[in-house]
Amino acid sequence: MSTSSVSKGCFVFKPSAKKKKKTTALSLEDHFLHACEGDENRELRFHLCHDLWDKIKTNTEALQDELNRNILDSLLDFTRKCSSTRRHSDWASQMRASEIPTAALVLGVNVPDHDMTFKSLSDLLQQSVTPHVASVQAKECGALKHLMKRVLERLMDTVVDDDDDEEEEEEAEQAGAPLNKAVHCSLGTLCAWYNAKTKKSNLGTPGKKRSSPASDDSQPPPVVIIFKDLEAFNPKVLQDFILICSRYVQRLPLMFIFGIATSPSTIQHMLPHSVSSLLCIELFQSLSCTQHLATVIDKLILTPQFPFKLNGKVMQVLISIFLYHDFSVRNFIKGIQLALLEHFHSQPLSVLCCKKEAALLNVMQLGHLDLERIRKLQSFKRYVEKQEAQEQVNLFTDDSHLKGVCQKLIKDLRKYHKNYYPILRCLHTLTSSLPRYPLGKQIRELHLICLEKNIWENEEYQSAMKLLKMMAKDQLIGLLQRCEEILRPVKSKKMNRALVQLEDLLAKFKQLDTVAAEPPPPPSVEDRITSPVKDLQKKTDLFQLQKALLEMNESRRSKKLSPFEALRNEALEFIDSLVKSHLSPPESQALNEVCYYASSATVRRHLNAAPRTSIQAALSSPYYYLQNERLQTADGLVSNAAPDICIVYKLHLECGRLINLYDWLEAYATVVSAAEGDEPGSDSFGKVDDVRHARFIRAVSELEFLGFIKSTKQKTDHVARLSWGGC
Repeated sequence: MSTSSVSKGCFVFKPSAKKKKKTTALSLEDHFLHACEGDENRELRFHLCHDLWDKIKTNTEALQDELNRNILDSLLDFTRKCSSTRRHSDWASQMRASEIPTAALVLGVNVPDHDMTFKSLSDLLQQSVTPHVASVQAKECGALKHLMKRVLERLMDTVVDDDDDEEEEEEAEQAGAPLNKAVHCSLGTLCAWYNAKTKKSNLGTPGKKRSSPASDDSQPPPVVIIFKDLEAFNPKVLQDFILICSRYVQRLPLMFIFGIATSPSTIQHMLPHSVSSLLCIELFQSLSCTQHLATVIDKLILTPQFPFKLNGKVMQVLISIFLYHDFSVRNFIKGIQLALLEHFHSQPLSVLCCKKEAALLNVMQLGHLDLERIRKLQSFKRYVEKQEAQEQVNLFTDDSHLKGVCQKLIKDLRKYHKNYYPILRCLHTLTSSLPRYPLGKQIRELHLICLEKNIWENEEYQSAMKLLKMMAKDQLIGLLQRCEEILRPVKSKKMNRALVQLEDLLAKFKQLDTVAAEPPPPPSVEDRITSPVKDLQKKTDLFQLQKALLEMNESRRSKKLSPFEALRNEALEFIDSLVKSHLSPPESQALNEVCYYASSATVRRHLNAAPRTSIQAALSSPYYYLQNERLQTADGLVSNAAPDICIVYKLHLECGRLINLYDWLEAYATVVSAAEGDEPGSDSFGKVDDVRHARFIRAVSELEFLGFIKSTKQKTDHVARLSWGGC
């Protein structure tokens, strides 16, 4: 596209959204294929990574829809109820009809997750309640006219579009479509448009049923306006908009949905009583972000469905960012996506991180270089050390034999994951019912402990087993029955054998009830010590728990175990054997590096970036980003061929609190003269001409924009330095 202008300038032509998305996808694939480690199977690794992420993304979206289903269904019922209220003729209904129905939706502080919730809500409203839905954000509604314009444009188009106004205008002009530029002036135009729209839909086509959600009544569909981030709106703009809408509520069936991140009291703080009294508000509370995260971890991470896994340190980084930064489940899932991409990008053996059948097939297609990489894995070296001498020689010399062994190890790794998660859930079921949660209240806490070391060597685990030995019969039987429900759907030989043993133990517990026909004697002091988890739950003091454990141990030395106590110990020993057999850390499994991503530093650097550190690194070491051989120097030095801002930044580090601009310019000219090849003894060396002066001024302005310096009133020809300490 050509442009003519009197003055020189820079003109920006924005590409269409479709071209932009296609270019991004291609650049991602090209970057992956050209920069990944190992050139033999990079295309296969990219497609495996892409397919695996598509499956995770599909499951995530389905899970989030399921989690939001209850709150969305409640909102749909609210909109239907408010729409039907207008048909009643009694006095109470008429009083409510003079108000604007408003749903206050409290979503929590995890603001990045709100967009997906509002998108699902908008889609459901358009499908089942009304086609007239408009969503607005505070950043695009700084004034009343902007808010009115956005609402009317989106209602009359019946499409919620996130593109900028400029792009919309350009596309409309290119398509020759007229723009409704006078719509924002008042709601009168909207009323006329709505009446024409509803009359047209009511008439319909003769002999054909209407597909509108309100086809079974004579009441026209409501007009729903969604305020995504209520706290960010200007209170004055919101008040004026509500006052204007209240005058049209008899002509236009308006309905508001307020998206609230903090507290419902926000409405009282933003709106005076004269305005809030015009709204008929009903409160809706969504699931907390921690509950949402627990469900995502349970369904996406603690499952053998996906071969890709995160080790303990990476999991801890993602959870820490969630808990201490944004509470965003969406960003947590983005962290998993980043780890997945980095794993397939940096690990050439990630071709084995796929379904079992595909992984076994890919093993046979590995080249000699990939087999050498397997031999260098730490987990494989530990496996080789446990083999006999001849077997060790075969593993390091015979490639075909190594492929057969790798197939067996891949199968063992899949079996390990298949048995690990059911036993983890059983252990969490037992320990989460104990007072003070010795192994954590959430299953993710127990999972992190199991990833780090042998959990049976943990003091908290041993204390938990002691507390379980004090558990009452009814509660213990209930927990074992829940463990039975966990093991029943698992298709594994070891889990099936464990299920049979657990069923036998439960049958023995039931036999105890049939044997005890006569009424039990009154409990002795020793029985009070050994029975009472109910009493233990009351004793939340750690000292009291320790005292009860000591008394129990002393009493057991002097008395014979009852049939229930003996059976309880047998059941807990069985659980302990399952834990020791199946909850060993992943590092103990051969070839775990194929499936587990362990670079927590990379994840932290990408997700929890420090802008100042990155800027200082770029200015101090431009070679790190530009990869130009002329810029490569020793540590602490900057090449005289570096960009001007890097040279000026390096020179400013050598100055004190106040920097003399003329001295700074002289030093800069000297460095640039050396870069341009001027002889040190020539007249032009270190000379400040107009070009160098302009380049220096631009570099100083850029440093001021980045916040490294500022002008000072102490001396007119000086600037003040604002940052201290290097990268």
